[in-house]
Amino acid sequence: MTFPLILSPEVAEARRNGTPIVALESTIITHGMPFPQNVETAARVEAEVRAHGAAPATIAIMDHQIHVGLTEAALQALGQATNVAKLSRADLAACLAKGGTGATTVAATMICAQLAGIEVFATGGIGGVHRGAETSFDISADLRELAETAVTVVAAGAKAILDLPKTLEYLETLGVPVIAYGQDEFPAFWSRSSGLKAPLRMDQPADIAAAHILRARLGLPGGQLVANPIPLADELPRAEIMPHIEAALAEATAQGIAAKAVTPFLLQRIFELTEGRSLRSNIGLVLNNARLATGIAAEIARQRAES
Repeated sequence: MTFPLILSPEVAEARRNGTPIVALESTIITHGMPFPQNVETAARVEAEVRAHGAAPATIAIMDHQIHVGLTEAALQALGQATNVAKLSRADLAACLAKGGTGATTVAATMICAQLAGIEVFATGGIGGVHRGAETSFDISADLRELAETAVTVVAAGAKAILDLPKTLEYLETLGVPVIAYGQDEFPAFWSRSSGLKAPLRMDQPADIAAAHILRARLGLPGGQLVANPIPLADELPRAEIMPHIEAALAEATAQGIAAKAVTPFLLQRIFELTEGRSLRSNIGLVLNNARLATGIAAEIARQRAES
């Protein structure tokens, strides 16, 4: 069996030329917002990566292949597809084997990025420990993936709908570096503040890149989580967003929504409760993460060339 990996022409050219590449997930396209806003947002994120000197590699599963980078036609098709699976580590191989269409979560995107030799990945927010995990055991596979797969992930922290103290504690147990960019506090997705101190702080992409390279040299498995606070102009402060989060969580519990259905339900309800402001914030933070990820990828390439 041939290896099921196909690079877009843009990504293949970037690899030949030594241009930095930044991985992007595809669940934001299929499970994050409706068409055509999903495709327009994905195109904006890709354009942001290009504008700062790297090639974007949006990852998705289609026709028995891991697509690393999507053509415009493929992006349009994915944005309008129905019955798209939301893939993590557990179901990635099964979707490939069946020839289904799948969008990659943080965990699956990290796996595919590493297979393609891509070391930096920009996303919105990672999954984590869900509220009530002490009885439900609902913990995202994203956290263990960060401990196992050597990709630096740039996110606006963990999604604020989660149990953030337990998420940070679990990441510490797994030995995952959690680096707040430019501030001491761990950001909370829509909000710059979570009330929690980040384990590490770095203020320059060069330092984050150096730490990424040194982890490999030291033989340390896994990647890094770079927690990049949402820009002030796009922020929904904690005092404003938390009542909406609590209301959405209560509705999910009352309706018996669980497992993979929880996060999409909560994000949709928070979108409704904030009259669309949460989605505008989400777009702003993803663009911001793409910019920082591009800077880190460029620094990794530069430092490797000079070593």
